[in-house]
Amino acid sequence: MTATVPAAPPVAQRLSTLDRHLPAWIGLAMLAGLLAGRWVPGIADALDAIKVGSISLPIALGLLVMMYPVLAKVRYDEVGHVARDRRMMALSLVLNWLLGPALMFALAWLFLPDLPEYRTGLIIVGLARCIAMVIIWNDLACGDREAAAVLVAVNSVFQVVAFALLGWFYLDLLPGWLGLSTTGLDVSPWQIAWSVIVFLGIPLAAGYLTRRVGEARRGRDWYEQRFLPRLGPWALYGLLFTIVVLFALQGEKITSQPLDVVRIAVPLVVYFALMWAGSLVLAHRAGLGYARATTVAFTAAGNNFELAIAVAIAVFGVTSGQALAGVVGPLIEVPVLVGLVYVSLWARRFFPDVRQVSP
Repeated sequence: MTATVPAAPPVAQRLSTLDRHLPAWIGLAMLAGLLAGRWVPGIADALDAIKVGSISLPIALGLLVMMYPVLAKVRYDEVGHVARDRRMMALSLVLNWLLGPALMFALAWLFLPDLPEYRTGLIIVGLARCIAMVIIWNDLACGDREAAAVLVAVNSVFQVVAFALLGWFYLDLLPGWLGLSTTGLDVSPWQIAWSVIVFLGIPLAAGYLTRRVGEARRGRDWYEQRFLPRLGPWALYGLLFTIVVLFALQGEKITSQPLDVVRIAVPLVVYFALMWAGSLVLAHRAGLGYARATTVAFTAAGNNFELAIAVAIAVFGVTSGQALAGVVGPLIEVPVLVGLVYVSLWARRFFPDVRQVSP
């Protein structure tokens, strides 16, 4: 006789108020940032002045608060096993460093052939692979935390080594071969390394040390059942704070150039949708389970917006079209990838490893 397994309560009933209404909170954060940037005199200049080199300290603070709780959840003793998953590692490298930049290059030329500054800015966004905000999208979609930690670490290394080389290839060499206009990109590897240290190195080190010390002193049960639930909500607080700061910094520019923003937004929406959906399908075909397939999809679809903006400003100037394209990147990425979190949760039914277990 087959035992009856009691049905799990609906997901919405098991979520906190913050989690359950996340899209609404994100929408309010975007609106608050836009209104502040448009109507509060001097707020954008004040926020932009708080920086070290090209690193915005308010954004760095928001990302640190956002990423630290998620990275504190990672079981680092399982990372070595994850790194030995050759299918996942190879697929992620191909998607991030071959297909991703090539797709953004094609979309930029397809949608913006008459706007070279915006086109260049989009290509730079495509070269900056995500090492920060993808952590929280992956966590919200119930992806593999250990796999996410490994993949963003690999992306960070490739970013330092390959960003300038890929910039030369996609902005100068390849357009020249195709008879298109070319652009130079002079970027220091040290600038990229500094971005990686701030936006990944600091929260990763903090998360790792927190788990090691917490488990050593109180044990894994206390750490995961008592400590992490209290720490967890801070990830979403950090996300909302970061969104407000981003929109406040660029609120006036966005509201004063709405048609330009729309022109830039269209290829970005296509890019995020194609990269995420294509990556999830390929990961499914490669035999990856839901959690790792989701991680591959979000790490492939996301971009390191802070690096893209910093590079565009450093090379082309703060008022340049390249900088505006970099700024529009996260403003489109945030709502699109939040939507894809829900699509990802819906798509779990198509993965055998999820169908075989109770909710």
